[in-house]
Amino acid sequence: MKKVSIHFNNFTKYSYLLKLLVIRDIKKKYKESFLGLLWSLLSPLMHMIVLTIVFSNLFERNITNFPLYLIAGRLIFEFFSNATTRAMTSIISSATLIKKVYIPKYILTLAGVTSNFIIFCISLIDLLLVMVITGSQFSWNLLFAPIYLILLYFFVLGISYIVATLNTIFRDIQHLYGVVVMILMYISAIFYPVNILPASLQPIFTFNPVYQFIKGFRMCVYYTEPLYFNNLLYCTLIAVVSLSIGLFVFWKNQDKLIFYV
Repeated sequence: MKKVSIHFNNFTKYSYLLKLLVIRDIKKKYKESFLGLLWSLLSPLMHMIVLTIVFSNLFERNITNFPLYLIAGRLIFEFFSNATTRAMTSIISSATLIKKVYIPKYILTLAGVTSNFIIFCISLIDLLLVMVITGSQFSWNLLFAPIYLILLYFFVLGISYIVATLNTIFRDIQHLYGVVVMILMYISAIFYPVNILPASLQPIFTFNPVYQFIKGFRMCVYYTEPLYFNNLLYCTLIAVVSLSIGLFVFWKNQDKLIFYV
């Protein structure tokens, strides 16, 4: 309990710095952009329109309301991809800062994930817009969607601590990770239904945590079905495991990271 109290007090002490870093990351992302935060709304819509034109004719018999199906999956995956990729360089890009003053290094990675989560939440306006335009059903099951978003945040935070640690020590990780993200994108059923694949390939999706979050989120916003217990349990467990491993890996190596930046 004493260690928990120390870590909590430490987090409270640097909470203002976390807030400043989150604001800095958001401003930095749109510093050179004329549209600013508005781009976080326009970009997903533009991608959705292009992908709908390309893929809707292929899957129109398998997927009703393809635009909603697509954007629900794409937004989830984009947050995972953007947040973990940004977090990967969170320690290296702050080398000047951590060499001058002491700050908990976990704050840097946490700020990167949190800033991306805020942008992601803003982009959910696009999802609601698509639901209205396509005449989608609004049900009480939409209220369960935030549960998946919170679990997703902790899952992504755990992965971010792992990749931030590894990439600081082994710089080639960032190149390998780009390939991993690309593979995950194609096996997350973002723009196609799983049931069109051979039965022998479908177990792959069972072990893909990103797809499981997409599936759960779609249950709420696309299928408007009640919570699927097995899926929710899987997402909860993977979020807890991811965050636990991420914090452990980061904590074990945080004192060494200064020698690699």
